[in-house]
Amino acid sequence: MLWRLRTGAPWRDLPERYGPWQTAYERFARWEADGTWVKLLEHVQVRDDAVGQVEWTVAVDSTVNRAHQHAAGARKKGPQTGTNWKIRAARRRAKRSAGLGGGLTTKVHLAVDGRGLPLSIVLTPGNVNDATAFGQVLDGIRIPRAAAGRPRTTPDRVLGDKAYSSRAIRHLLRRRGIAATIPERRDQEANHRRRGRLGGRPPAFDRQIYRDRNVVERCFARLKQFRAVATRFDKLADRYRAGVVLASPTLWLRTSAG
Repeated sequence: MLWRLRTGAPWRDLPERYGPWQTAYERFARWEADGTWVKLLEHVQVRDDAVGQVEWTVAVDSTVNRAHQHAAGARKKGPQTGTNWKIRAARRRAKRSAGLGGGLTTKVHLAVDGRGLPLSIVLTPGNVNDATAFGQVLDGIRIPRAAAGRPRTTPDRVLGDKAYSSRAIRHLLRRRGIAATIPERRDQEANHRRRGRLGGRPPAFDRQIYRDRNVVERCFARLKQFRAVATRFDKLADRYRAGVVLASPTLWLRTSAG
């Protein structure tokens, strides 16, 4: 499975030394369905958190990955009627993006800790705005305690670029007691100046702290060393996300070992 994830080769090209490709694929799909890959990532997160290695200044961002032509044409299961079917179908298929030459694209949204290790992974079509997916990304942060206690779900601080500069996101973080380091967009800054005192106080922004946001960019670069992550070959979004989840514990293990 890791060989295929690293090379991006079709499952049918799996070397014979790994056994029948059908067995490997069916096992990969079964472990995706029963949550095995998610539990594996959770295990390394719990281990590091138990010894205080997880850094809770969290950076968020997204990357758009092209989908190979083989990723198109996923079968639509179930009755093809009603709004619910349309929503399920949209989640299963890659989307065309006019901004990237009209090709099929998938967007991977990440939240990483201060070391650049994945805490939350959300998959959307390539045309979904970062701010739209932010709540789901934040809700995906959940590390159970090694002993008794409630899982940790709240970072100390969130770092994000201007795509996350919205009143809704700032209000959400403030309500949950999370500090925000997110620069304002130029139009927002101009609106504050235009309205004067009526515009309220601009949000606090620390440029020095913001420099640490690049850990999420470095995480994307490391994940894309896996060719099946850098390019989506899987027809089903669940299978593609499972590959991203499977690649993530390797980053945790390499960092811990280092």
